[in-house]
Amino acid sequence: MLRKRTWVAILIFCEVLTAQQPPALPDAPKPEAPARPVYSYAGKPMNVDFKCSDDDIMAFGLTCTEDEPCEVYLELTALESVGGKLFVTGNLHTRDVTMWSMLLGSEDGGKTWTESYERMRSTGLEQIQFIDFEMGWIGGQQLLAMPRDPFFLITGDGGKTWRRKPLYSETRVGAIEQFVFESRTIGQLLVDRTQTGDSGGRHEFYESNSGGDSWSLRQVSPNPIKLRRPRTSNPDWRIRADARTKSFVIEKRAAGGWQALSSFLVKAGECKPAELKFVEPPSEPEPAPVQTAPAPTGSRRPPTLKKKP
Repeated sequence: MLRKRTWVAILIFCEVLTAQQPPALPDAPKPEAPARPVYSYAGKPMNVDFKCSDDDIMAFGLTCTEDEPCEVYLELTALESVGGKLFVTGNLHTRDVTMWSMLLGSEDGGKTWTESYERMRSTGLEQIQFIDFEMGWIGGQQLLAMPRDPFFLITGDGGKTWRRKPLYSETRVGAIEQFVFESRTIGQLLVDRTQTGDSGGRHEFYESNSGGDSWSLRQVSPNPIKLRRPRTSNPDWRIRADARTKSFVIEKRAAGGWQALSSFLVKAGECKPAELKFVEPPSEPEPAPVQTAPAPTGSRRPPTLKKKP
């Protein structure tokens, strides 16, 4: 009986504590991601959105001046057609430094474009492959003094969203030389270490059974390695550099030749220090005039002093 009363008392005490707790506050709304620019093709080369700040000039180690700005160029490296969708990879760079990665996507055959993934600092995106209408991969790496930290962008919803998957768990020098997926899970990969690594070879061959989420090292060699079944590019699509318009033209094979569907200007903009504006110091205020008290008014006059004789 005593044990039963003890449990009843504990339950009552817990109910009292629960009743005294303040109600849970609703989750704070998450800030909305900034809207990505939309590029519309109307027959003339489009210019990608680009702005350069003083912080960017310092971060990338640029030596830009007001008289000699650093010109920034767009480079498009690979094109993939998936049904009615198009994806183009590339980067933004100066003559000496890679600044930002670039991934452009179109869902209407090249009429309008958006940036499908956020720009990544000092990074280039290159080869792209879709195995079907949903599953796709993009290879990339940081481009500093030497290429390093190779990774994949992987999508499972036809390019609507992408997730970044590093190839290594620690920072390493190297670049994705070539890759190919035979199915959603089975893939092959070649990595160029650009120098002889700890394993004694510069070139490495990997295989994946998880759709690129993990890779197993199969071969290391001081000489270039070839994929067993390399992938060939789609012969009906190409990116062509046009000297006349100074642009990259995206073309599709048509009867009797090639049809231009879109184009992007090679020159994206320039970096130069912000113009310094000299503000004149405020002028000193003029001294206020001295005000004297007015003479008293009335019929009475001040007394007159008389001289003694």
